[in-house]
Amino acid sequence: MVINTNISALNSANNLNNSTNMLNESLARLSSGSKIVNPSDDPAGLAESIALTAQISQVGAANSNVSNAVSFAQTQDGYLQQIGSALDQMAQLAVESQDGTKTDAERADYQKEFSTLAAYITDSADKNFNGVSLFGTSTLTVTSDGTGDSFTLSAINLSASAYTTAAGGDISTTTGAGTALTNVTAAITQLATDRATVGAGELRLNYVGQQLSVLQTNLSAAKSTISDVDVATESTNFAKYQILV
Repeated sequence: MVINTNISALNSANNLNNSTNMLNESLARLSSGSKIVNPSDDPAGLAESIALTAQISQVGAANSNVSNAVSFAQTQDGYLQQIGSALDQMAQLAVESQDGTKTDAERADYQKEFSTLAAYITDSADKNFNGVSLFGTSTLTVTSDGTGDSFTLSAINLSASAYTTAAGGDISTTTGAGTALTNVTAAITQLATDRATVGAGELRLNYVGQQLSVLQTNLSAAKSTISDVDVATESTNFAKYQILV
């Protein structure tokens, strides 16, 4: 018979200690919402979770860049719409100025309105978005994913000859009005091409943004599977360890 060493008590104490540790770990998981409270809980899962977290952040940043680029393109198109209206009015004025029943004084009035609209087009060429020129010869590079890949939006140049020539028209005479109409028509054709270019870029940006949103959601779901606690299962474990303790 052994007197000094109580094996049953030692085993009970050991079991109690183990159950208490498991109870504390279960409580930590429930209170934090994470399956991985300590690196030792799942070293491989922790490493994968960290990588996924970084990728989610990168994709989110890329999506933000794409959203800003969409706003840029929409602002461009907003200006181009108004420029299109101005060119339409300029074309109308050029046609009306060729009317033989109009006097030179009336054509001078038409010219004033024509010049004002032309000045609006010229001024629009200097507009910018957050300090970045909306209309110029420089293209815009947009990040398309979390790894730094990118694509380029085509430049829209309101200083192109089609616009500057149209803006420099003079409809104070019937001959000048005829020439101005030809030039304005050419500017309208250029505008149609430019708006189509902006629209195509915006369409691609929308597709990229949707793709990044789906990717971010799926990455978050993958990370959740690895690191987020299953409350139902963990609550059952917590109740079990409470009973054991």
